[in-house]
Amino acid sequence: MAELKCILWDVDGTLADTERDGHRVAFNMAFDEAGHAREWDVPTYGELLAVTGGKERIAYDIERGDMHEMPYDEIAGLHARKTVHYQSLIAEGRIPLRPGVRRLLEEAYAAGITLGVATTTTPSALDALIEHSLGKEWFERFAVLAAGDIVPAKKPAPDIYTYAMEQLGVNPENTLALEDSGNGWKSAHAAGLKCVVTVNDYTRGHDFTGADLVVSELGEPDGEAIDVLQDSHNLDVHHVTLKHLHAIMQD
Repeated sequence: MAELKCILWDVDGTLADTERDGHRVAFNMAFDEAGHAREWDVPTYGELLAVTGGKERIAYDIERGDMHEMPYDEIAGLHARKTVHYQSLIAEGRIPLRPGVRRLLEEAYAAGITLGVATTTTPSALDALIEHSLGKEWFERFAVLAAGDIVPAKKPAPDIYTYAMEQLGVNPENTLALEDSGNGWKSAHAAGLKCVVTVNDYTRGHDFTGADLVVSELGEPDGEAIDVLQDSHNLDVHHVTLKHLHAIMQD
């Protein structure tokens, strides 16, 4: 029977609804600032989320002919400016944590479970979200912050999860991932992890076949019952608790 010893969190769409009202807006601000006649509207950005990584999304938009050709250095520069704008949006309090995130993080930390982050977002964007949405104490509470280009292959490759577990000295059998997207679920699954998925407007229609639990959000005890879209362990879920995560690992 496997014991839950570690939880690894994705960031964008999982800790906070960063994609639509954060990253997308920041990309458009960077494009406008650089004089590019390109705006990623909500449906377009939903399409681009099939590509993991911000620089990779710009490159893909260029490849399909929706942005003009530019060298990689210029792409990287655009992405750097986008990150600056994104950090400003977070600092302004425009990207709050998703319901239930702080509660579950604090419950797990108090229970002595190792907590870490495994994300393709840039380290600077991650730092900004932790500082302004969670609090500076979480830089110490997260035992590893695996982010950005620290591994060669991004999700759906398992590399970022494998790296995080290696840094922590934990095994897949004792580690659970929290994700929001099809690529994230595939990454966690390829790394041998059980996985809870909290969908958002962009990812609700993704294929999560095999995921342990798929819900609309983590939820709160005093809130309305969450939508349970997939439940492989026949859990009685009003809101996701640490007890549920333990049950998933032991099933």
